[in-house]
Amino acid sequence: MNNSTSTYRIADMTESERPRERLARLGPSALSTPELLAILLRVGVPGESAIDVANRLLKTFGDVTGLHRAPFDELCNQHGIGPAKASQIKAALELGNRLKRSELAEDNTIHSPEDAAKLVQFEMSALEQEELRVMLLDTRNRVMDTVTVYRGSLNSSQVRVGELFKAAIRRNAASIIIIHNHPSGDPTPSPVISL
Repeated sequence: MNNSTSTYRIADMTESERPRERLARLGPSALSTPELLAILLRVGVPGESAIDVANRLLKTFGDVTGLHRAPFDELCNQHGIGPAKASQIKAALELGNRLKRSELAEDNTIHSPEDAAKLVQFEMSALEQEELRVMLLDTRNRVMDTVTVYRGSLNSSQVRVGELFKAAIRRNAASIIIIHNHPSGDPTPSPVISL
């Protein structure tokens, strides 16, 4: 067995250091983000263990949020990541999102702006252009639906005022919440434009 290759394999680590075994013994919260990602990847590439590949991906994209935001094709083009592994990563991120949304859906009532943000923040944080959405609420402030009204550019989103109310009127919503994202990451409010 070639020693230079064997040091890059997780199988060559002591059993107590292997991510899957550590997860089984200590639980997922005991693992680092690269270790969790390595479990999804399963295998590395020549010269890099799955943990090394995970570290490289996290460095390339910044963090888990960067992986979430990364276009599928860009993820596929990373060394050691093809469509299958990119699909596994995207699927795991979406499962986490659905878990969070299902927990929020148990009490789908909006009591504060934070409640509304929690319902859309994960999904909208991955968008590469601005979107303006309208959350439709019933008389008890329960979410009836969230409708995308407009997709804009990287830093602007313009819409006619009437478009904001169209879905609410059609669905007989009692109230609405207007939501939009900042793909640039800069939450500074846009200048007010009179209508």
